[in-house]
Amino acid sequence: MQVLETYNVPPLEKPIRIQEYAIGIFNTVPTRSALKKALKKERISVDGKLVSTAKFISGGERIELYQKEKSSILKQFTLPIKVLFEDDYLAVVYKPAGILVSGNKFKTLANALPQNLKKSTQADAVTPQPAHRLDYPTTGVLVIGKTSRSILALNKLFEYRAAKKTYFAVSIGKMPHLGIINTPIDTKKASTKFEVLKTVASKRFTFLNLVKLSPKTGRRHQLRKHLSEMGNPILGDKEYGEEGLILPGKGLYLHAGTITFEHPITKENISISKETPNNFQKIFPED
Repeated sequence: MQVLETYNVPPLEKPIRIQEYAIGIFNTVPTRSALKKALKKERISVDGKLVSTAKFISGGERIELYQKEKSSILKQFTLPIKVLFEDDYLAVVYKPAGILVSGNKFKTLANALPQNLKKSTQADAVTPQPAHRLDYPTTGVLVIGKTSRSILALNKLFEYRAAKKTYFAVSIGKMPHLGIINTPIDTKKASTKFEVLKTVASKRFTFLNLVKLSPKTGRRHQLRKHLSEMGNPILGDKEYGEEGLILPGKGLYLHAGTITFEHPITKENISISKETPNNFQKIFPED
């Protein structure tokens, strides 16, 4: 095997497993799943010795990625992305509808990040990585890590719900003005605060509501499930909507509008917002 990429680890505050630290340090294995596969196939060494996922990194090591037969360099997916905030450690971008955030497919937002963001000048700079997820049909703000240190800190920030997210949706039918939905999801506690901002009459749907949503937990499809269980499914939701009330080709009316968090490195308060897309504004024109 020949060395494909090399990475020198800067000093670290405390040891960390390589499967957590090395996410994004190599261009050809930019994701968590790709890193685990490379470790399993014995393509990664630390100071000349092949290692597994159990290896701890302490700082000062040389990590090398080997190329096996028929290995090829990952191509970048060309997709212009709107950058809402960026510094040397992280970025906040706008995710359009109809694109996966990450995964094994070629056409993902993660695969388009390097051509849209400035390369970090930090010693632990890595291939930019999304710090959380948005569903395939959902639009809105998405936080990206650009260094090993920031990615690790952002992962913890989202794991412990230290980032405040605000979503906007268009729901169907008459619903209360304010409320909290506490219906469990997959037997786990789940909580969503909602507020109806505007309501318009509709011949087809009776009423359409512009709803502000503040999730207190982060269950899969939480907002979509909670509104559906209330009897007010999100417009365009093919999975949780009512049969006969789907708009073919119009997409899901769910938008991640604002995210607020403490910058893990500079400690400044970051609050980034993106207005609702055009399909929302056609139903609810701005005053």
